[in-house]
Amino acid sequence: MPENNDIDKSLEGSLSRLEQKLIGELQSGCCWRGKLSSSALSTAVAMFALSKVDPVKYGGLVQKAARWLLENANQDGGWGDTPESPSNISTTLLAWSALSVVEHGQPYEKLIENAGQYIRKTTGTLEPADISRTILGHYGKDRTFSVPILTMCALAGRLGKDGSEWDHVIQLPFEISVLPRCFFRLIGLPVVSYALPALIAMGMLRHRKARKYNLVMKIIRDMAAGRSLEVLRNSLPSSGGFLEAIPLTGFVTMSLVAAGCRDESIIGPCSGFLEKSFREDGSCPIDTNLATWLTTLSIKAMGGAGGLGAEKADAVEKWLTAQQYRDVHPFTGAAPGGWAWTDLPGGVPDADDTSGALIALKLLNKSSSWQSVSAGIDWLIDLQNSDGGMPTFCRGWGRLPFDRSCPEITAHMLEAFSCWRNEMDDARRESVDASMARGLGYLRKSQKDDGSWMPLWFGNQSAKDHGNPTYGTSRVLIGLSALNRTDFFSDEIRLLMISRAAVWLVKAQNPDNGWGGDIGLPTTVEETALAVNALSVLPITNPEIESAKRKGIDKLIELADGCDLPPASPIGLYFSMLWYSERLYPLIFTVTALKTASTRKHY
Repeated sequence: MPENNDIDKSLEGSLSRLEQKLIGELQSGCCWRGKLSSSALSTAVAMFALSKVDPVKYGGLVQKAARWLLENANQDGGWGDTPESPSNISTTLLAWSALSVVEHGQPYEKLIENAGQYIRKTTGTLEPADISRTILGHYGKDRTFSVPILTMCALAGRLGKDGSEWDHVIQLPFEISVLPRCFFRLIGLPVVSYALPALIAMGMLRHRKARKYNLVMKIIRDMAAGRSLEVLRNSLPSSGGFLEAIPLTGFVTMSLVAAGCRDESIIGPCSGFLEKSFREDGSCPIDTNLATWLTTLSIKAMGGAGGLGAEKADAVEKWLTAQQYRDVHPFTGAAPGGWAWTDLPGGVPDADDTSGALIALKLLNKSSSWQSVSAGIDWLIDLQNSDGGMPTFCRGWGRLPFDRSCPEITAHMLEAFSCWRNEMDDARRESVDASMARGLGYLRKSQKDDGSWMPLWFGNQSAKDHGNPTYGTSRVLIGLSALNRTDFFSDEIRLLMISRAAVWLVKAQNPDNGWGGDIGLPTTVEETALAVNALSVLPITNPEIESAKRKGIDKLIELADGCDLPPASPIGLYFSMLWYSERLYPLIFTVTALKTASTRKHY
């Protein structure tokens, strides 16, 4: 085992090199935009949608996308969410459907045949009823993705071509979109607004195509159609991308065209957004970028103003402050004060990015940001669920991921509140303390028997149920360790939570000294960095923790050295449980871990 001085020298050398890499990724001197992994699902949906808009105009783009799908098919005939992902039924069905618009013959005939064989292994047959039953069963009560998948299958002729295909697609109640927004809050469904574009477009399409209908509902839906389109038009961001999401925008576009609703004020911007989303190789990412999220993570990784330098810190602070929502969000009705994951107009404010922005502003040492900070703090307090946990976008009853409390976002809120607590007046501090006490209570209740926490928006494709307790536990430990005062909550309980979680994290270390998403899973850069970071900030220590941390640092240096950028793994989870990797995650996480370890040495 290397001596401590050797570890220090190796750590400092790697950290210096990687910090320069991270600074080199700063764009326009003010933000980090990164690069999301290419997505077979996005590529399939976008190429199919554009082929429906204008097969001649977009013919070259469609062929290029088809070629990318050909080159990135898995050996089993299917496709996964990223080129590194195992095949799954949803992405394969969409790619199989998208390939219906290309000229058959080799090599696409064989590609389509192989995809059909993969689908048969999951559904049993290629019969429409079996495909529909499989997809509806996979997503359960959540129709926000099962209906779009089946709709595209129907449009591609994969569920039949005589009108019966629409018998296998559930009718979405697009007519409710004309009701006032307060109605959804009244019945406990604020999340409906996030699915509203697909609800309107696909509901309208099925209404116009289905052979069987209830006469009363037909009249109601006919009357609601015009107003529903107006709601859709008013919710369209200036970028043309709903939520900056290629799949959602593609589903909406293909449905409107197929329904005969060629409203250029909607179709034009959506088509333009989809066209711009294609990369040189013919692929599309799952979303445009995570600029705000990556920027706040990078600020923390660099240690704030001290690591960035005055000029860069000033530019980054101005950019970050400008991303805060000052008005009610036009799409979701979210109150002002929050931040989204992106700087683009299709973003929506959420708790994780708002907490990240608050922490970043503190690290930038900008007292002029207090007005933004106080608005962000109030926004988070208002968002907190009744169980004490933080949801992602909106309060709710836990029916969907959007409104469900989750440990990692709750811990992020605690970290954000803690770093600004001493700057608050008594009234706001009292409100924040009460919120933090509720959050700590939620974390106590949500901690697993083995000491771990399970996150919501990150996972591991190799894990049972695709969970990632390494991410969840590390993030919660970082949040709990950041609390400098807990007179509003039992510190004994907080330390007990930390102790139990640390035992689990040490146990999860692999024989190669790295970490995967769970005990026994293959080591990745991201998960190793998260674990090292968490172990480095603990307010407690013992020989087992110090040994695990020291070995983890060595492994992290080994993984990061000898390559331009550490390799990215698909640990991110997007809407509808879609996997993605982000090129900058390994670099940001590694810099954060090594910098933290270098300033908090115990070994």
